[in-house]
Amino acid sequence: MASIFTVHEASGYEQLMGRWSRRLAPKFIDFAGLAAGEKILDVGCGTGSLTFELAKSGELAEIQAIDFSAVFVEAARGRNTDKRITIQQADATALPFADNTFDRALALLVLHFVPEAGKAVAEMRRVVRPGGVVAAVVWDHLGGMPGMRMMIDTVAALSEGGRQMRTRYCFQPMMQPGEMKRTFVEQGLASVAETELMIRMDTKISTTIWRRSRRRRAARQVYDHAGQGGADPHRGRRS
Repeated sequence: MASIFTVHEASGYEQLMGRWSRRLAPKFIDFAGLAAGEKILDVGCGTGSLTFELAKSGELAEIQAIDFSAVFVEAARGRNTDKRITIQQADATALPFADNTFDRALALLVLHFVPEAGKAVAEMRRVVRPGGVVAAVVWDHLGGMPGMRMMIDTVAALSEGGRQMRTRYCFQPMMQPGEMKRTFVEQGLASVAETELMIRMDTKISTTIWRRSRRRRAARQVYDHAGQGGADPHRGRRS
């Protein structure tokens, strides 16, 4: 299986997560680095948060972007006006590029949706030249994203199905401390560095959610806590 992420409308992703991935993209680029004249591969481009942030660098020679979802590919192509960018549907575990094609291969919020994440990392390494850079970042579902965790923990307290959902949410690929770094090393990458990124996420809990949850004491407590206007920091591991 190439991906466990399914999408029917790109607009839904944009409303739920796209705005946050756009905030994360510049921080990720700062970590991964760029240099003039480079060819960059965006693995799992989605609607283009990283792709179009990369394009803000006028010195890049080429940006290739792939995604497993035809819906995302169509949406990203519809936004593209940069001749350096090529967007196509492809599998992260079987990249349609020759060895040593790129200077850097980057994956923004992708690897935790790939069951064979190690295979995807190996493919990124294969298509990057010797001395190039492979980098990835994922949300920290286990130790970060407190807003989402409050909701997930509440659902888990209400049913066995909720507990199973929490397990799937917290233990996706690349979610354990040190897991991504270990995977990079296992796939033959050298000088692997790992750190954390944080973005600020201000949220509002809708009255619709409140009405649906008002008969459930635990859900009310979550609403009261989350509705105080605090920031929801998101942490992403990258290697």
